[in-house]
Amino acid sequence: MDEIHAGISKAMPANQITNKQAFFKMSLADNYKHVRNNIDSGKVTLVAVSKTHPAEKIKELYDAGCRDFGENKVQEMESKAVLLPGDIRWHMIGHLQTNKVKYIGGFVHMIHSVDSLKLLTEIDRQAGKHNRVIDCLLEIYIASEETKFGLDTTEAMALLNDATYKQMRHIRIVGLMGMASNTTNKELIHKEFKTLKDFFDLLKSVIFAGSQAFNTLSMGMSGDYKIAIEEGSTMVRVGSAIFGERE
Repeated sequence: MDEIHAGISKAMPANQITNKQAFFKMSLADNYKHVRNNIDSGKVTLVAVSKTHPAEKIKELYDAGCRDFGENKVQEMESKAVLLPGDIRWHMIGHLQTNKVKYIGGFVHMIHSVDSLKLLTEIDRQAGKHNRVIDCLLEIYIASEETKFGLDTTEAMALLNDATYKQMRHIRIVGLMGMASNTTNKELIHKEFKTLKDFFDLLKSVIFAGSQAFNTLSMGMSGDYKIAIEEGSTMVRVGSAIFGERE
């Protein structure tokens, strides 16, 4: 690192060196606070996406005030949870296999990726074993790509009207999650997020009328969270803007 700084000092004008040195000294806490300053923390929850990053880095963010962390693999979440403070709110944001639910049923705070009645049934069953209610989001497919998981709006309505769902006592549908296309086309991203917000509003008025619990719209990641907030997101999932790019 000293060699890098020395090279910068020789190559850059003196008035630029201080800014570059500041970049090298940016901590995770600084990055976290920078992102928080870009959102309305009173209305939008920031979930730090900690997948592939070690428990030590999560603890550093925890000490900076972060309590919501997102993981996309069950085994990784489980192994980190036993090493870290018990008041962390763990969010499962990746595709979740039915046979893996049992490993997180006792502690997961929220599952963002419910994409079938079968999965929801298993979450309800495992939560019941621990005498708890797990908050869940229905994952809605809104991207123009074919690589995303999720329900379409017709499938989501069918799930919410299914008799099996209505009998569940250990899950609570608290909102929706969606991912926009991986594109630089901001107009398309706005359109996709607006589509999800419109469906969220429809469900809130038709299916969840009068429910205070149905209040979470999880959309927006490092590259598009500002657009998501403009379109009504109440929860953003930010990884690289806090932790840096994964190696």
